[in-house]
Amino acid sequence: LAARREARREARSGAGTVAALIMRFADFLRFTYVSVTAHRLRTALTALGIAVGIAAVILLTSIGEGLHRFVISEFTQFGTNLISVTPGRTQTHGASLGAVNTVRPLSIDDALALRRAPYVQLSDPIVQGNAEVVNAGKGRRVTLYGVGPDFARSLQMRIATGEFLPQDDPRAARAFVVLGSKVARELFGGANPLGSRIRVGGERYRVIGVMQSKGQVLGFDLDDTVYIPVGRALEMFNRESLQEIHINYEPTAPLAEVEKGIKRILIARHGAEDFTVTPQQKMLEVFGTVLDAITFAVAAIGGISLVVGGVGILTILTIAVAERTSEIGLLRALGATHRRILLLFLGEAALLAAMGGAAGLLAGWSIALLLQAVLPALPVHIPWNYAVLAELMAVCVGLAAGVLPARRAARLDPLEALRSE
Repeated sequence: LAARREARREARSGAGTVAALIMRFADFLRFTYVSVTAHRLRTALTALGIAVGIAAVILLTSIGEGLHRFVISEFTQFGTNLISVTPGRTQTHGASLGAVNTVRPLSIDDALALRRAPYVQLSDPIVQGNAEVVNAGKGRRVTLYGVGPDFARSLQMRIATGEFLPQDDPRAARAFVVLGSKVARELFGGANPLGSRIRVGGERYRVIGVMQSKGQVLGFDLDDTVYIPVGRALEMFNRESLQEIHINYEPTAPLAEVEKGIKRILIARHGAEDFTVTPQQKMLEVFGTVLDAITFAVAAIGGISLVVGGVGILTILTIAVAERTSEIGLLRALGATHRRILLLFLGEAALLAAMGGAAGLLAGWSIALLLQAVLPALPVHIPWNYAVLAELMAVCVGLAAGVLPARRAARLDPLEALRSE
């Protein structure tokens, strides 16, 4: 029975302690709120400094994150299991000044040989230039791609009407041409171009297909293009080397093994590694690293405004301590400890920063949405991780700015403070 009574007493004591803590916390919030709202204009101007900083962080990082996503999406729309092989090496090696340049051009035969590399699905030779296309007196200068028959499959491009270049020997293919959607519209209007003969670079070609509209990719209009066999393009441009070779490999294949197989075949054919192998995955990693650094940099620039807002909080709280000296003395006389006074002023600083941060988040989000509506071409995407981090940073700045005024208030002598009334 005694043990039972003791347990009840402890339970009542614990419940009373919890209730007291809740009441103290509620009083703390009420006191802080009243202190902040007592001078509304001053509070609003102080919070405005934090709000401007948060809005700047949100807006700048939104543009940076939007640019990041835009660039990545532009590249990944052609697939991610791509490798580009270009002539010449991008790395510099030591050699004697009298060394002879032994770099060999990339040939169509190289592209055909790479189809035998492990895990390779497609290998397509590419050469690019400009040429004039003419039909029934209408002519325009367009971008011309000399490609192999697997080009459309390699870059996941689709045919609107007709078909792409047939599986001819790319070294001696027939004079067929596939038009971009814009070229077909400009040369033929609403008529069906299939089977028509047009002049490309002064030579006659038969139109066998029209590509689906692809739009612009990083500033290049893929609809204002024509595609002819790569062998004929090399003759037209009087070139010996391909511009590059596109390789598609199995998505689940180990990238290192794919690269090793490609290099082994080309070194055997060229006698040296006089080419550059660039996987799209590595290129995307480089782009991602650079764009992440840019986003972080613009966020840091916006964060400078938070420091300015922190100075405003420091100034206002310093003034508040001078104005409320008698109030602090009364609190100390009623039994408020140094710690309690310190927490009251730190809470006021944190609340000011949180209010300013919330207003900044709302303003930055609204401006970002407005930019999306007014300038749809501008890539804007709100990175909420940066938004949350900026809000937390604002509270931390507020707390840091409130430390000195809070310590000054906590150290006031209660008698001297009351005497100042």
